[in-house]
Amino acid sequence: MYIIHSLKEDIWNTYKNKKYYGESSIDKCGFIHCSEISTYKWVAPNFANETDNYVILIIDTDRLENKVVWEDLGNFGVEYPHIYGLLNTDAIVEVVAHLWSEDKEWIVNDELEKYK
Repeated sequence: MYIIHSLKEDIWNTYKNKKYYGESSIDKCGFIHCSEISTYKWVAPNFANETDNYVILIIDTDRLENKVVWEDLGNFGVEYPHIYGLLNTDAIVEVVAHLWSEDKEWIVNDELEKYK
């Protein structure tokens, strides 16, 4: 199964050649927030006012070293995958640009279609 995680491109650039990513998220939340491609449409608006470029990491859950738990911590009626531990970067199968329309609505990348 594939899940995704969005982050600022410049942060990704500092981690892409490292073995692990996610220390700040672990320190702050205890896990790394992720989403399925089908549920990311509800997450993307959280980043709409950002001016930095964002990327989307496509993560193969079968390659993860740490546990993924699907949880609805905000009582939204949707469970989101959370990685409890660092994300080993060799579980990332692709990184794509986070695309926005002129109205700041998320555009699903063509590259994501093969991971649904």
